Amino acid sequence: MTQQGVRWTADQVLALAPDAASREAAGRLATAGPWSEVGSTDGGTVWGVCRGGGGGPYRTVVDVADASGPACTCGCPSLRYPCKHALGLLLLWTGGDGAVPEGEPPAWAERWVSGRREDAEAAAGTETAETGAAETEAAGAEAVETGAAGAEAAAGAAGDPSGSVSRTRDPVAARRRAERRAERITAGATELEQRLADLLRGGLAEAEQTGYAWWEETAARMVDAQAPGLASRVRELGSTASSGPDWPVRLLEECALLHLLDQGWLRRDRLAQDLAATVRTRVGLPATADGPAVRDQWLILAQYDSVDARLTTRRVWLYGTETGRTALLLSYGAAGRAPELTLPVGLSLDAELSTYPGGGRRRAALGKRFAPPAPVEIRPKGVTPSQALARYGRALRDDPWLESVPVTLEQVVPVPDGDSWQLADASGGTALPLTPAFGNRAGLWRLVALSGGVPVQVFGECGHRGFTPLTAWPAGPGQAVSLN
Repeated sequence: MTQQGVRWTADQVLALAPDAASREAAGRLATAGPWSEVGSTDGGTVWGVCRGGGGGPYRTVVDVADASGPACTCGCPSLRYPCKHALGLLLLWTGGDGAVPEGEPPAWAERWVSGRREDAEAAAGTETAETGAAETEAAGAEAVETGAAGAEAAAGAAGDPSGSVSRTRDPVAARRRAERRAERITAGATELEQRLADLLRGGLAEAEQTGYAWWEETAARMVDAQAPGLASRVRELGSTASSGPDWPVRLLEECALLHLLDQGWLRRDRLAQDLAATVRTRVGLPATADGPAVRDQWLILAQYDSVDARLTTRRVWLYGTETGRTALLLSYGAAGRAPELTLPVGLSLDAELSTYPGGGRRRAALGKRFAPPAPVEIRPKGVTPSQALARYGRALRDDPWLESVPVTLEQVVPVPDGDSWQLADASGGTALPLTPAFGNRAGLWRLVALSGGVPVQVFGECGHRGFTPLTAWPAGPGQAVSLN
């Protein structure tokens, strides 16, 4: 939760979403068109009426100043919490362009906020209140556990130096909420195991006949179980079936990885601490940047965006010139707005970073900055293509679901390989194929022109699909060249 009077960022709002589909739907609602009677107070209440597609309009209220975390209510029938209307309203509010003016809340919004705060005060610290809250959650009322946890993740994603949300919270009640959510996820993972077993028992050819509806229904069950990470992977399975040549092989591989994640959750108590943290993150539990703050001169290696409908995810790779560590910063933008975090590639940033839990601890939150980005002559240390593959293999031990690892290749030359390209070791060793997606970008020709047949240094992501170059440096003195 942010302090009263402080407007949230899009990062913080999107971190509350239970899944990617909710983020996408919220982006479409983050415009003034569907809304009427919108407003906000300096005390942290936002309200509005959204034009519905069926049974609307829907009255939506969000209380971002609730003592136990953000809470919302909406007249829509959605089982997801927060629903897309609450997220869209908050995204509209974060724009700060006057679309959600300050004013006095209408009676229907005031009644809900006042009643909720009075109930929270009366129930604080008592066993009876905790039991009543559990019954309320089971009945589908405005539970705060998902929102509170999402706000913690939002603070980390937005670069809060502490990596957590500043608020007063009953640790006993928080533990019980976490236990209840873990029970729901366990039930969902157990059901998913049965569904996967049924799928494989019937044969993968049956997956081609069932169509996408079966996968979407299974994903919805995982959302109900509060396991958005499992839901996302199930949807990916649905898009894999009948997706081209050798799709049964890819589907079987992805089913195996999903089965491994299920079993990891069901046996998480037996796993090493970092691997257990990775499993919790992969199933969709939020995490905070709990690692100690590390100050360094962070070389800005690469920055690129990936767009999903109207949601933009920005990834920034950093390299600690003193620690030798590589870290990843994530930020989000919605409704046509670019993510707020922008760091120029090739410069160096004097700042503190705190890492998130999990294997490798690569994702980090940006903390205190001590100076603006400045030019630097330092380059990251590089490895050979064979060493890069070995690094990816070692990383899979800590996170078997990892798509790629950040790697800097030293002394490589881009050369054609039939209809594709690869980066060959200049000393005559191994070569890494470039990912097919990169072969269709203009960045490939920038890389080829920069090299001119001479070995260059290239930073990118190395994974099972190949190597994706992101930044390159010339053989002699010269600035970094972005390949996005």
